[in-house]
Amino acid sequence: MLKTELLELIGAGENSGIEFKRDDLRPEQLAKELVAFANVRGGRLLIGVEDDGSITGIGRHNLELWIMDTVFGRYIHPAIIPYYEEVVLDDGKRVAIVTVEQGVAKPYVVRANDREDIYLRVGSQSRLATREQQARLFQESRMLHTEVLPVSGSALDSLDKHRLADYIGRLLQDAPPSAHEEWERRLCALGFLTETEHGVMATVAGLLLFGRAPRRLLRQAGLRLMVFDTQDRSYEAILDEVLNGPLTELREPLSRGESEIGWSTEQEKTEMGLLERAVNLLKPFISQEHGPSAEMLTREKIWFYPPEVLREALLNAFAHRDWTRAGDVELCVYQDRVEVTSPGSLPNTMTVEKMKAGQRSPRNPLLVDVLRDYGYVDARGMGVRRKIIPGMKAIGAREPEILADEDRVQIVLYRPPALPLPAK
Repeated sequence: MLKTELLELIGAGENSGIEFKRDDLRPEQLAKELVAFANVRGGRLLIGVEDDGSITGIGRHNLELWIMDTVFGRYIHPAIIPYYEEVVLDDGKRVAIVTVEQGVAKPYVVRANDREDIYLRVGSQSRLATREQQARLFQESRMLHTEVLPVSGSALDSLDKHRLADYIGRLLQDAPPSAHEEWERRLCALGFLTETEHGVMATVAGLLLFGRAPRRLLRQAGLRLMVFDTQDRSYEAILDEVLNGPLTELREPLSRGESEIGWSTEQEKTEMGLLERAVNLLKPFISQEHGPSAEMLTREKIWFYPPEVLREALLNAFAHRDWTRAGDVELCVYQDRVEVTSPGSLPNTMTVEKMKAGQRSPRNPLLVDVLRDYGYVDARGMGVRRKIIPGMKAIGAREPEILADEDRVQIVLYRPPALPLPAK
């Protein structure tokens, strides 16, 4: 690093990626700052600089060895390999710069005083991670899948056995269980139930896919639909409803066949899942009918947003969202666009560019696998690249926009300009 670059960093002050420290701090204090950087987006620790930006320099001649062997070797776990450098200023004072990249083996901990503490960088401060933040770090490292965690207060009866029997019989081609204990064993093996010290409970995935009323036990399981006849939320919504129900559809036979599993492929009655219910409820606001004309005797439906595109955007929002976050998935219809918002950031290492290119990194693999069994998700799993973007271009709309930060992932679908805006 050049002297000019160092002075510019110091002049800008401490922030989420820069921390100033004197060289007389204890090793666990230094470890705390470095762990906080590694658990978020990385950063630089400048040693020999006061909190106010004044440069006092470092006095130890063995500082690099002490940092590498003592701080990183004894206090930080798992191991991190930092980049260490020193800059000598015109007055002879030395400033050490320790650079830590965002870690790939989160969470990183400080081991001291018979404890393991996890820290995060929040603004210009390093703070102990909350329980929810710790869960997100484990999730990012693939050490924890929140979709298979138990939901307090739930049990086998919280799940819809008709939908479960349909899934096991029609899609898995197996005989559904009969006795209560058999149901529990089978559903635990599938990941829809899990054994806890308080008994057998439904998992997050089990409730989302097959729950009778998932939102009663899992508040973030709903889908909020809002419709505005303006281009923002400055006026009252003409529709504001939270849907509660399982993601999966139910194809219930009206008659029994003679197959081994007892399901007939004919005369099936379909009960819609959450996504079909949402698109069906929004039809009056995302389409209009024309006709009939001399050439066509039936009325023609014009879609401002193709149903398969909306369904794919909602699928992504549910299948890849962070279930440690509060808040429902939202679909908002405005005069000129639709916004589908999913709480939480993108999965670890995933970016908007990678998503558009077709890279896959499922945060909730069990959800994705079951939705694929139902045909909601194709085998390639590249819905943004193969369905959403081409689907909107096919009706003359501009390319959808994907926005992502620490709190949400949002897909914006723009209404084609050739279609008239609805009258207020």
